[in-house]
Amino acid sequence: MSQRFDAVVVGTGQAGPSLAERLGQSGRKVAVIERKLVGGTCVNTGCIPTKSMVASAYAAQLGRRALDYGVRYGGDIQVDMELVWKRTRGISDRSRSSVESWLDGMPNITLLRGHAAFESAHTLRVGDTLIEAGEIFLNTGGRAATPDFPGIDTVPYLTNVGIMDLRELPRHLVIVGGSYIGLEFGQMFRRFGAEVTIVERSERLLPREDPEVSEAIVDILQREGITLHLGAECIELHGQSGDVSIVARCADPRMEVQGTHLLLAVGRRPNTDMLGLDKAGIAVDKRGYIVVDDQCRTNVEGIWAMGDCNGKGAFTHTSFNDYEIVAANLLDKEPRRISDRIAAYALFIDPPLARVGLTEQEALHKGHDVRVGVRPMTRVGRAIEKGETLGFMKVIVDGGTNQLLGAAILGVNGDEAIHCLLDTMYANAPYQTVTHAVHIHPTVAELLPTTLQSLKPATTA
Repeated sequence: MSQRFDAVVVGTGQAGPSLAERLGQSGRKVAVIERKLVGGTCVNTGCIPTKSMVASAYAAQLGRRALDYGVRYGGDIQVDMELVWKRTRGISDRSRSSVESWLDGMPNITLLRGHAAFESAHTLRVGDTLIEAGEIFLNTGGRAATPDFPGIDTVPYLTNVGIMDLRELPRHLVIVGGSYIGLEFGQMFRRFGAEVTIVERSERLLPREDPEVSEAIVDILQREGITLHLGAECIELHGQSGDVSIVARCADPRMEVQGTHLLLAVGRRPNTDMLGLDKAGIAVDKRGYIVVDDQCRTNVEGIWAMGDCNGKGAFTHTSFNDYEIVAANLLDKEPRRISDRIAAYALFIDPPLARVGLTEQEALHKGHDVRVGVRPMTRVGRAIEKGETLGFMKVIVDGGTNQLLGAAILGVNGDEAIHCLLDTMYANAPYQTVTHAVHIHPTVAELLPTTLQSLKPATTA
């Protein structure tokens, strides 16, 4: 059997449904193909469920600190992992149902269930059905990478997906990987009550951030009793269910960590290996990401790739921006580009790290006349009032042009406050736009003008 559509959207992650709606509104007959769960990573195994668990962990930690706020309680804080799981799944399931209802109500849209693979440049097979279309939009996302560690085929391990299905608290969770996924789950499960050890191959956590950011995050995690092992090279896995060990043979000295559960958080890979891209002639890079231009177009006319599968961003917000770029160019005749995007992301530990633009080291490397302003959260009134004074604000400016180059806010509400700076950067306005603004008191954002008024020449090389 074969069906003909004007356009096909493969995958219902962040970019897919929004683009499908716009295409349908334009009068196109559109097929949306989903092989698993509607909503993609963010809704089902990423942002929404993980941040729901982060909220539960925050509540547990705040309960332990209740006396700091003059609040007495009757006993020790107990975390019921079954209830945490039910709350998390309920939030995720409702979000997925909302996306499904949205798709069902779109004009000119047909939702097809099954795995899609190319038969030719403009023909896809879904089960026994051939789907033909002049326009094809790939939004297939990514999944956890599986490292080639010795023992990977015999030692049981969890990924970011499986760990969220735990109904009982691990006694000792060992995490290989000290980046965003590993750190978020590490702090989360420590607050739930597990012993947590994080093993990272780099000599410091988050090596792409400025050193003082990495050092501050180490301090935050160690304050909560998380054990860190850095410089762990030549990793091997040993053991069985309930009794696993990680050996880093090349560490100096040799490193061995034992635990009951193992989480591998060593990166992501694109879901492109089973799409039959070679049959369509679609180019990929050495890591399997679909090669696209500045407007998300592949090398094959009439085929686009959006979101995690194109290697241009690994976040929900960059995936959504890919949709906006495609829709703007294709439907609105507005020449938006990926290269116009300013890097922005957050690490959702507590307190969160929010980052936009360049780090200080990157700005120096690019030859900017770097000016830096720093303010500890111990001097931010809102942080003091909330009893959450860990971290600092850091802003980076070009002294010659007065343009904001980047910023890092590691501290309470920093993931919200940083948008004041991001919007100024998109407006290409001088940093004085922020210093002259009157911000609401008492907030975290009100100290951004003060931080920018304390700029000094960079002292690091």
